[in-house]
Amino acid sequence: DVQGQYQAKRALEIAAAGGHNVLMVGVPGSGKTMLARRMPSILPELTKEEAIEITKIYSISGLLGKDTGLVTTRPFRSPHHTSSTVAMIGGGSIPRPGEVTLSHHGVLFLDELPEFGKSTLEVLRQPLEDGAVTVARVNATLTFPSRIILVVAMNPCPCGYFGDKEKSCDCTPNEIKRYTRKISGPLLDRIDIHLTVARLTPAQLRAQHSPGETSAHLRAQSEAARAIQLRRQGRANAELSGRALNQHLHAEADVLPLLDRAAERMHLSMRSYQRILKVARTIADLAGEPSIRTPHLAEALMYRQGNAS
Repeated sequence: DVQGQYQAKRALEIAAAGGHNVLMVGVPGSGKTMLARRMPSILPELTKEEAIEITKIYSISGLLGKDTGLVTTRPFRSPHHTSSTVAMIGGGSIPRPGEVTLSHHGVLFLDELPEFGKSTLEVLRQPLEDGAVTVARVNATLTFPSRIILVVAMNPCPCGYFGDKEKSCDCTPNEIKRYTRKISGPLLDRIDIHLTVARLTPAQLRAQHSPGETSAHLRAQSEAARAIQLRRQGRANAELSGRALNQHLHAEADVLPLLDRAAERMHLSMRSYQRILKVARTIADLAGEPSIRTPHLAEALMYRQGNAS
């Protein structure tokens, strides 16, 4: 379904293979939502254990029909930007799972990211870091799983057309700054892949209207890379702790000095530093390479150039 947008499709393939979070920035009509909605089609097939976990979540949430059996497809949740913090992470007088738990082992897609309330976005930090949500009430404290891929999309400015070649932007520099600052640095820090999605003209679409890679082909590639990760470390690269990352990194000698220089130039936090290494490890896995080499790191750095934090 997606014509052109080769870099975006490549980035989503990497995200699917390693379980990485993605930020897409682009003007209206560039295809951000379409790309996000096709993300589940390239994710690895559910394991039996994952299917059972998802089915339990949807059962206690009252979202399974009487005749519905095991859930066999990865969840894709796209809550409205008016969603409350309780709707997002769960809670209530009788605590129930929120959107991050309903997205467990799947994709949580937040469109028009700056339109979400600040408090609603900030509560995502714990589940993104820990893979779980803890809801405390007077009588009990409950923990819900939230091992998700977060995919978010936003315009580059309030009017949406900053940097567009076809339509001029009417926003002032201060308006653009206020708009982008609605997304906090700590939240951006937890998003591994920062991607600019360009709008294609009708002429470009006609020129690129040819059969591309199918979802089945990209899914096979992501499954092969994920299988490498499970054999090596028992989990997806995005889920590695700092100690486990060091243990399973396998980088060639020139890789870390190169990243050190880039980190100094880009003012990267240690979290961003580690997330770049995780993305590079996934790129190497997609290539079937046992060690991270300079080209793998260079591609991973490319996905941080625009939004280093």
